[in-house]
Amino acid sequence: MSQDGYTLTPETTVITPGEATDFRFTVTGPDGRPVTGYQVQHGKKLHFIVVSRDLGTFQHLHPELSDDGVWSVKLTLPEAGPYRAFADFAPEGGTGLTLGTDLRAGGDYKPKALPTASRTSTVDGYTVALDGTLTPGTASELTLKVSKDGHPLTDLQPYLGAYGHLVALRAGDLAYLHVHPDGEPGDGKTQPGPEITFYAEVPSRGDYRLFLDFQHEGTVRTADFTARAGELPAPTATSSPKPATTPTTPGSHGEHDH
Repeated sequence: MSQDGYTLTPETTVITPGEATDFRFTVTGPDGRPVTGYQVQHGKKLHFIVVSRDLGTFQHLHPELSDDGVWSVKLTLPEAGPYRAFADFAPEGGTGLTLGTDLRAGGDYKPKALPTASRTSTVDGYTVALDGTLTPGTASELTLKVSKDGHPLTDLQPYLGAYGHLVALRAGDLAYLHVHPDGEPGDGKTQPGPEITFYAEVPSRGDYRLFLDFQHEGTVRTADFTARAGELPAPTATSSPKPATTPTTPGSHGEHDH
């Protein structure tokens, strides 16, 4: 909820399940005042991710910022129960941060079991196939291949400056990783499908939920997977000891601070 002097503070406290709510929040800086200056990252000043605690529902939203530093977004929590929200942003003059907060929609709550691990996901007639294995402590290559009606798609459309966006969440504590694809539209080498390649570094063994946003024919869709990270990689015999370093947060990935 707080890091490096920045704090995420919800102003909306009452959320009714199934009803659109004007959800408002602020990010206060080290001086205690709402932050009004943000860097544009992947087309937006702030990415707002909302998931249910059982990881059954996922939303990727983009709030609007008022002149006085208050963010607002239309938010619908589909069912009663606990949720987790993540604000992914970079203040002007600062580095990227991800701050989280807990939300709750009132009513009877029945948690669902984590969906079983699968290599394919279907959404609105599209099929997305996952290739690759999550290995803790190293950058794991994941390739997602998008097809429709059995035909691989080669005309994916850019969405927020990329052909796909991937969010990974660890089951249990919901440790958050926002992973971006290898390459980008217009770089002369990245093709608009059918394959989108990511490099994701997960911090530990266990189950993770993966959510892929992709755009085709003007509509953004989300494919979801459950994946299990295996054993830690064994050190090689020729490896020499490395000096101790400060651990990164679970959201770190290469040169991106997420």
